Amino acid sequence: MVDTKKAVDLYNTINQKISQIVFGKEAIKEALLLSLFAGGHVLIEGFPGTAKTQLAKSFAKAIGGNFQRIQFTPDLMPADITGFYMYNPTSESKFVPGPIFANVVLADELNRTTPRTQSALLEAMQEHQVTIERTSYPLEDIFMVIATQVGAGGEGTYPLTDVQVDRFLLSVMSEYPSIEEEQQVLLNIDRIDDLDIKPIMSIQEVKAIRDIARSVYVEPSIASYISNIVNAVRHHPDILSAPSTRGSIALFKCSRIKALLNGRDYVIPDDVKYLISPALRHRIKLKPEAEIEDISSSQILQNIIQEIPVPKPAL
Repeated sequence: MVDTKKAVDLYNTINQKISQIVFGKEAIKEALLLSLFAGGHVLIEGFPGTAKTQLAKSFAKAIGGNFQRIQFTPDLMPADITGFYMYNPTSESKFVPGPIFANVVLADELNRTTPRTQSALLEAMQEHQVTIERTSYPLEDIFMVIATQVGAGGEGTYPLTDVQVDRFLLSVMSEYPSIEEEQQVLLNIDRIDDLDIKPIMSIQEVKAIRDIARSVYVEPSIASYISNIVNAVRHHPDILSAPSTRGSIALFKCSRIKALLNGRDYVIPDDVKYLISPALRHRIKLKPEAEIEDISSSQILQNIIQEIPVPKPAL
């Protein structure tokens, strides 16, 4: 059994272990753990060489379980992800599972493959199953996709559809390191290359933390606060496409995990505020005129937070 203190200790231990290999990137590390405990997937965006793959791989090793990495390329086929039937003329056909059958799947450079292959992940991410030749195969109970994508519009990239992006619980940016962080990488590069992260957490502990998170109390006024924020986003004049109910659910679930990892059994408005950008930013598409004026979705979200009344605690 994992209690609240145990959950906080595991979170801190994993963070410390990953930080031995990846310096900085605290927001990404936190997003990965929040999504794991909330039962969702993470999209990491950024330029090549900003430690996206290294961070995802280190995280996957730290939480234990089965790990698979898929390098997405233009010639990758859906069967390379989900699996296929191997036909034998002298016996029954045999199903060969693809790399999607793992606890943590690293979808590296997801937007370098074609939309047809990208769509192979849709059913897996939403339904936790894949269907091949009319037969459905369940995935692992603990199943998480960590996808990375290079800058949109780059050579050889295929933009993710709104439907695909909406399947990610959180989205975070991987920026270039600061001067200090890059110096730390250079001074520790030999140790980083040789360091092999051992599992710190078991799959059973992940399940236990998820169960505890469901008992974290969310006051009705907090749920209303989330709804009001998402509704304000939907009616903002600069936004062309706004978050669906999945955006509200992401805020709700991740706020519970944020409260739990802060040692609380109840959610406060600051938990919601903290998660506005990673939960909603990737679900927003701006109108062309807003992009011309260099208005960002993160800027709009921060303005909305200032406008929506913060609920007061019940007496």
